Amino acid sequence: MLDLKFIRENPDIVKAAIAKKKDFSDIDRLLSLDEKRRAIIAEVEVLKNERNMASEQVAKLKREKQDASELIEKTRTTGEKIKALDDNMRPLDEEINELMAKIPNVPHASVPHGNSAEDNVVVAEWGEERSFDFTPKDHLQLATALDIFDFPRGAKISGSGFPVLKGNGAQLDRALINFFLDSHTVKNGYREVFPPFLVNSTTAFGTGQLPKSKDQMYYMPEDDLYAIPTAEVPVTNLHRDETFAASDLPVKYCAYSACFRREAGTYGKDTKGFLRVHQFNKVELVKFADPDKSYEELETLRADAEGILKALGLKYRVLSLCDADLSFSAAKCYDLEIWAPGEKRWLEVSSCSNFEEFQSRRMNIRYRPEGGAKQRLVHTLNGSGLATARILVGILETYQNADGSITIPEVLRPYMQGKTEIR
Repeated sequence: MLDLKFIRENPDIVKAAIAKKKDFSDIDRLLSLDEKRRAIIAEVEVLKNERNMASEQVAKLKREKQDASELIEKTRTTGEKIKALDDNMRPLDEEINELMAKIPNVPHASVPHGNSAEDNVVVAEWGEERSFDFTPKDHLQLATALDIFDFPRGAKISGSGFPVLKGNGAQLDRALINFFLDSHTVKNGYREVFPPFLVNSTTAFGTGQLPKSKDQMYYMPEDDLYAIPTAEVPVTNLHRDETFAASDLPVKYCAYSACFRREAGTYGKDTKGFLRVHQFNKVELVKFADPDKSYEELETLRADAEGILKALGLKYRVLSLCDADLSFSAAKCYDLEIWAPGEKRWLEVSSCSNFEEFQSRRMNIRYRPEGGAKQRLVHTLNGSGLATARILVGILETYQNADGSITIPEVLRPYMQGKTEIR
């Protein structure tokens, strides 16, 4: 959530910034409501001061055993005026809060400008595209022949987009999760947590999923709980309404979770196999950072995610997302994409974002600067480190052999009981 004071003082900047995200929230309406609200607050303060002075006068008259009935009546009338003004302010507060909750974050100055994902900028690329002496198959052909994915039975028991992994497929997915977690905890200094997969509406609001992306979330009305789309949601909320010491920062967490996304509005788009599913596994990286160092932390977050792709030997590139392609909450984001030779296309496998104060203002997460300065909101960051679904696609298609077998990347073999191939 943006700072209302910042919007009040920089309305044109905010309008221009959110327009770049293709958002046209009614900033003028917000400011009109804010002006009315502040006028009421000022009037209430005057009336409260009058009531306090009258109350003191009443007490004085009573001590002097004089008639205070007129002042008592005036105090009562003033109190009724205050209550009426408070009642008038309540719907203003509600509408202001509703409008504020729907205004996206302002893109950082370094974010490239564009009109769509086509305008994202490639800032790095690593690895060589594998050359084949046979026609490479796509992941679904390979997995079906090896009997390691089962989409028809997943559809039978749950619906389309809910895959079943079997045998070596299930083991490979689990190997990826453990490799990701071990890499980030042992090598990169993150602390592992295992969060709930269901969260309440306050938690979903804190990271910006509600109200903007409500239609993308699975909801259980009987319990008022949402299935998480990413571990970012529960992990970032771990410190809601808490204050860090400056010496604590940065705080770094990694967490495995299953992720659930309705993918509403994407019918027919990238639906083959593991390209777009409703349930998948992911290891998420979350940081709480000093605002003066958060963009340094974004670069190391991105490097940590890239390190996994390098270890797996997958060709990848890094995109700096243009303002039109940024998520609702992000101030800046890098996407990591791997090359899938069977699909003959790039596949997004990670997004690394800095949200600045946008989430921490919603969750009231602060820190105490050294030297006794006033408390400040922390900056929050997160990134996929990584999701397994499209990494499975990349491994199957990159490491396939002419006979349909799959060579297991060396770093995963200890997690696969020493197996070198899937056949």
